[in-house]
This record gives sequence, C-alpha cells and structure tokens, in this order.
Amino acid sequence: MNVFKYLPALAFAAFVGQSSAFSFGASDDAVVIAPPALDLSATSGNLQTAVFAGGCFWGVQGVFQHVQGVKNAVSGYDGGAASTAQYEAVSEGDTGHAESVSVTYDPSKVSYGKLLQIYFSVAHNPTELNRQGPDTGTQYRSAIFAQNAEQQKVAQAYIAQLDAAKSFDKPIVTQIEMGKAFFPAESYHQDFLTENPSYPYIVINDLPKVAQLKKLFPQQYSAEPVLVKNQ
Repeated sequence: MNVFKYLPALAFAAFVGQSSAFSFGASDDAVVIAPPALDLSATSGNLQTAVFAGGCFWGVQGVFQHVQGVKNAVSGYDGGAASTAQYEAVSEGDTGHAESVSVTYDPSKVSYGKLLQIYFSVAHNPTELNRQGPDTGTQYRSAIFAQNAEQQKVAQAYIAQLDAAKSFDKPIVTQIEMGKAFFPAESYHQDFLTENPSYPYIVINDLPKVAQLKKLFPQQYSAEPVLVKNQ
C-alpha cells in the first residue's frame, strides 16, 4: 500500500513543505511529441477499448476522462489473476497486476494513436521503470495492455518511432502485454480526481496532467469529464 495516498491532508501537506528533496510530478513533466506515423483506421459506430497503465490510476483515469471521444474510463487492475484483483493485494506488488485504466472510445472521434500520444506525452512518464512520481513497485509500471494484434503493432511502432527520435531523455520502458484481463477497481477509486480535487496527492501529481492535456491537446480536451458513476 502506498501510505502517501492515505496520510491526512494536513500532515501530507506539511510533510511536502518540509522536504524539498521529496519530488513529485509537476506541470512541466509533459513532453511535446509527434503523433504516431502508424495508426488504426477509424471505424464508424463501433466503440473500441484501450487499456493503459502508468502509475496511480487516479491521474491516468482523470486525464482520459477529459479526452473528447472517450465514452468511459474505468480504473482497475490488469496483468494478474482475478483472485488478486483487489487494491490491498495489488499494493503488495507481487500479483502481476498494474493499476490500469480501461478506456472506451469512439474511434471516429479519437484514434487509438491519439490516445497513445496523450498517454506518452501527458498521462505519465514512460521512461520510469516500475515507478511514477512517489509510487514505486511493479503495480505502477508503464504498460499497454493491447486488446488485439493491431493495437500491439501500432504501440510497438510508436515506441520505436519515439525512441528513434529521442523524444525523451531516456529510453521508453513501457511494456506491451497481450492476453490479459482487466478487472475494475473498487468504487471508491472511481472518479477520484473529480471528486477530490483538493486532495494533496491529486493537487501535486494529477491536476497538472489535466492542465497539460488542455494546453497541449486543446482540440482533444473536454472540459466536462466522462464519469464512471454517471454511466
């Protein structure tokens, strides 16, 4: 379990204020990158699913809930067995699961490649191995859970493209995993960013991601989030 998420708000804020060496994500963490040269063609009328892992699912979910064309974004677990798809077990770091977000989207309005671009640019840092910001462990790994061979091909090509262009200071460590099942997280994790905008963890780590989405992807940004609990 990541204790920093559950420290009382005042104690957490005081801790951050007293420890300048304790670094979190900031608004300048987003990276401007080129769109993928290879993308999936749009299909009319058929919603598609993409699953991304990039650290704590609160922020990843919060970002994709503000993307136009996204119909739902659910926090959950992917990479492990159904029997261990609970927060307490996943937090131990030995279940194979990663905190993930299942994104249901309309490919006629936003492509899989555009989702990948947002994922690599805004939603997380793809060069950090088994960690994001203050969170460490394999459950916070950078991973794309490809739903089919076409998604796998596009994701692999995009990673190669970004590495070849040296889009980041370090190589991308994002794993592409296939054949895994997604399990929704507990209800109290859903819509956490929207419901808790003043929570210190959200303020420091996640709200800057949404701000960068609006800044870097204005045509894809939606001011009104698509919430799980409104489905």
